[in-house]
Amino acid sequence: MSWEVVIGLEVHCQLNTDTKAFCGCSTQFGAEPNTQTCPVCLGMPGQLPVLNTVAVDKTILTGLAINAHINLESKFDRKNYFYPDLPKGYQISQFAVPIVEGGYIDIPTKDGGEKRLGVTRIHMEEDAGKSMHEGLDAVSHIDLNRSGVPLMEIVSEPDMRSADEAIAYLKQLHQLIRFLGVSGADMEKGQFRCDANISVRRPGEPFGTRTEMKNMNSFRFIKQAIEFEVLRQIEIIEDGGEVVQESRLWDSVKSESRSMRSKEEAHDYRYFPEPDLPPLRVSQQEVDAIRAGMPELPGQLRKRFETEYGLSSYDADVLTQTLEVAAWYESLVAAHPADPKRCANWMANELLGRLNEAGKDLSESPVSAARLAELLDRIGDNSVSGKAAKDVLDAMMESDDSADAIIEAKGLKQVSDSGAIDAIIKEVMDANPAQVEGYRGGKDKLMGFFVGQVMKASRGTANPGMVNQRLKELLKG
Repeated sequence: MSWEVVIGLEVHCQLNTDTKAFCGCSTQFGAEPNTQTCPVCLGMPGQLPVLNTVAVDKTILTGLAINAHINLESKFDRKNYFYPDLPKGYQISQFAVPIVEGGYIDIPTKDGGEKRLGVTRIHMEEDAGKSMHEGLDAVSHIDLNRSGVPLMEIVSEPDMRSADEAIAYLKQLHQLIRFLGVSGADMEKGQFRCDANISVRRPGEPFGTRTEMKNMNSFRFIKQAIEFEVLRQIEIIEDGGEVVQESRLWDSVKSESRSMRSKEEAHDYRYFPEPDLPPLRVSQQEVDAIRAGMPELPGQLRKRFETEYGLSSYDADVLTQTLEVAAWYESLVAAHPADPKRCANWMANELLGRLNEAGKDLSESPVSAARLAELLDRIGDNSVSGKAAKDVLDAMMESDDSADAIIEAKGLKQVSDSGAIDAIIKEVMDANPAQVEGYRGGKDKLMGFFVGQVMKASRGTANPGMVNQRLKELLKG
């Protein structure tokens, strides 16, 4: 009998506010350890937290984007546990009444459809500090700069049935968060981290005992960890054992997990209402104002690009990976409105390809949308061939010269004068009489030979369409 995998995810996302959740300390990444702290985020006695309302607005915006319910009154709780990087001995979080409940994320399926995955809740909380283990003696250091940074914890329903579905969910959520501008979601900086709750069961049976894989910040490692844990649990059960509910850590070097601690339940954290913060109340008018400022979401943008610009689903997906890429593409179309598909092909395949090879982001592109549009205009009016245009783009990546200037300097202007093309064709025919005789004798495949010879003789500047047309006429004899 087969096994069914059950997966639920908890995503911790750092909000990109200037200051921390409950104090005025900076959230800037990369500062010297323990330089961005104060008595509040260090947990000094008698220090009172003050809620960062920008973090509230960003959490509400995220909830609205996943069609969730916004609780106009929510409250904060204390989650009590002792760990070296938690100076207060508790974490301010939301347990009983979170600010966001419900909602969903749609993921693409292999058959071209969609599967809807439920979101249980999004609650606000503060981050802990960071423990760093170094050296042969395993000396540990604590950096509390991150302590108190505002987080959203996004908790899914246990709706995923494979590692692939879990990764699809995470990628959709990651893209959405970046589109909304609520977080940079840089996984290498720990701004987007995931815990995966994993269990297996026979189809139709109740959920099995779950384990939790903690603190993963790479799509590749998350997929590996889930697949490893699924096989581990199946082997335990099929060997007659029982899965133990616990938290586990993924070792990406050894590609295996190890036990961290027995899994805590809510009562183990001894939650109780945060006495130093009043209930969080927002008005419906505030929620409506946040909704009104919501940007176009990735799914909406993809569908619009397909209908408005006639793009394939693949191209629309590539050009909506980030809001920056989508905006750049629309700037390019505005500058070269004659052919949105040509804009998509040249941006996605040529420009982004060159930037990727150079290890650069679109924001670092030496070629602006206006300059690329100028090159596309020259392709459109047959001033330059598509092949030669790639050489022009290479030159544009290295200089500030315009496309026209480069075309002129390199002698790449496309020849569309029939008289000039006829002269080149006659030279090629005179140099290859045996091939001419063969073509006229029925060897039609020699047409490719003649096209190549003419393009070579013209150094790639002859209009390919006109070359084909004139060759057919002149080779008739």
